Amino acid sequence: MLRYSIGLWIALLVGGCQSVNEQMRAAGYPPAYADGYQDGCSSGREAADVRVGDFRKNVPRYLAERQYETGWDDGFRQCQSTQASQESRDYQDGYWRERDRAWHQENARDTARALRHN
Repeated sequence: MLRYSIGLWIALLVGGCQSVNEQMRAAGYPPAYADGYQDGCSSGREAADVRVGDFRKNVPRYLAERQYETGWDDGFRQCQSTQASQESRDYQDGYWRERDRAWHQENARDTARALRHN
């Protein structure tokens, strides 16, 4: 499983404009795994983003094809985790940016107040 994950991320970085599915197939992943990964990844991003949208799972294929099932599960976990981490970083960046802005405003007010009294 770890070998698949490492190989997948390398393939994604090198792939450029190709779809995830095309990149995975070019890297030698079985077509069923690549299809499942692409569907699971899309679903994982949506699950982490808390928006109703592009949840994709071919349930009959998931139940019948082990490679599709494994690809879907891997894609869902990896992309959900990545999306959740990115959203957490975005939230924290915004929080600290706002606190920094508020501090600078307060500092400017205090400086102006001190200069007026002199």
